[in-house]
Amino acid sequence: MAQTLASLMPDGDFLALTLANPDGLAPAQFTLADGTEVSIWDTGVICFEPTQPGNKDIVLSCGVHGNETAPIEICAELVQQLLVGTLALKHRLLVLFGNPAAINAGTREISENLNRLFSGHHSMGAGLINAERKRAKALEDYVSRFYDASRVTFSVPRNRYLYDLHTAIRGSRFEKFAVYPFLHDKPWQKAEFEFLQACDVTTVLLMQTPASTFSYYASNSHGADAFTIELGKVQPFGKNDMSRFARAREAIHQLVSRDSVQTTPFDEQQFQLYQVYRAINKQTQEFKLHFADDVQNFTAYPVGTLLATDGDTEYRVEREGEAIIFPNAKVAIGQRAMLMVVPTTVSHNLA
Repeated sequence: MAQTLASLMPDGDFLALTLANPDGLAPAQFTLADGTEVSIWDTGVICFEPTQPGNKDIVLSCGVHGNETAPIEICAELVQQLLVGTLALKHRLLVLFGNPAAINAGTREISENLNRLFSGHHSMGAGLINAERKRAKALEDYVSRFYDASRVTFSVPRNRYLYDLHTAIRGSRFEKFAVYPFLHDKPWQKAEFEFLQACDVTTVLLMQTPASTFSYYASNSHGADAFTIELGKVQPFGKNDMSRFARAREAIHQLVSRDSVQTTPFDEQQFQLYQVYRAINKQTQEFKLHFADDVQNFTAYPVGTLLATDGDTEYRVEREGEAIIFPNAKVAIGQRAMLMVVPTTVSHNLA
């Protein structure tokens, strides 16, 4: 433990400590000058407990895909400021750097897409056969540990959040957007749209089915308000224009350090809202996309346009306004190669 703390302090660079120990880190505990209890549970896993916490239990995750660097830099800075005392913490906070080995490699993944392995998918099929599957199970366990500890400590219900921060492989018509996990007929939360807008995110994709993503896991298994938040396009470390994330960074800092985030009242006219119309899965190695590699997310084509082929199967635009998102012909067979989305509204089911 002493060696861990010596590596971490006094500069508070938890990301450097994580990347120097991608395969594991001995647990450690210490107390900051303001009384905040800090616990390192594993490499890339750090928990903060203020002496008199507010009513929020917040999980911030980044680096689930190792080459999505802007969120990693945002979270690393946040942790550093908490550790050196330049930012005071109001609420319980768990920060997760999802896939340290992939971050070191500068790649999306090492063996398998980590963000397709949650809600128990890590143990399906061949089971825990690689580091990403083992990490997915560990991350689930850490989130459960964090939320369950709160249930034991506090006598009143608390508000749970998980914001999984990403950047997209390709550009987007809307630079920043969020994916709202399927809520199983529960209402969308107005306050969450207001928080997203404070983060400069006004495009939201509303999922219609369960998923194997980290945000769906937190929402479905723990009742957390959870989102996958795409903050822009993938860039190497040091190449991000961090001014483009200023509003997201400020909103996140307010989230953890204040009773409430400064927001404006929800107005659906200020948002671009979509829902999934259909998912196109890769069935063979012959799967091919029939548009340019630099086509942006949320691009729409005329009805009848050929989008993809998979052997003898053709996929064409079926309805007006249908747009593409997350196209990726390189996914494994059986995985989603593209989502088709259409505009929607939330006014009928909003709390």
